Amino acid sequence: MRYDFNADEMFEIAIRIEENGAKFYRKAAERQSNPDNRKMLAKLADMEDTHKVTFEKLRSQISEQERTQTIFDPHDESSQYLAAMADTHGGEGSPRAADALTGNESISEIVDIALGLEKESILFYIGLKDMVPPKYGQDMLDDIIRQERQHIIQLTAFRKKYKS
Repeated sequence: MRYDFNADEMFEIAIRIEENGAKFYRKAAERQSNPDNRKMLAKLADMEDTHKVTFEKLRSQISEQERTQTIFDPHDESSQYLAAMADTHGGEGSPRAADALTGNESISEIVDIALGLEKESILFYIGLKDMVPPKYGQDMLDDIIRQERQHIIQLTAFRKKYKS
């Protein structure tokens, strides 16, 4: 049985992933003893907060058709399922990645971890495109993927700045 998603649900996942990403950086900051490292990680958390706001704005612009439920869900179980997908997809904002931080990681190591997680997120969203029919806003996933690519560009620039 195939389960189709809609654009609204995809943005729900994307927003949750951004929230998790901010938590990742804040947890990394808490575990750092160097105040400069904590400050830089707080900036990265703020960047994720900004991305969340971007996704919320994009979500507010989707059409009624792109919000159409694709299954009968009288107990709103799909929201729980979507939250689980966001938390366990293994990419950006993975709670497991945050829990694995020891506090001994350098900023460069944390950014390298984050870059890998961002790349996993892009693959995750590319895979989800097949699960959103065009009439339910499949093209909106391209906006999410573009934003994730921007994350990679920002993190790469950040890494270059702090490797020197």
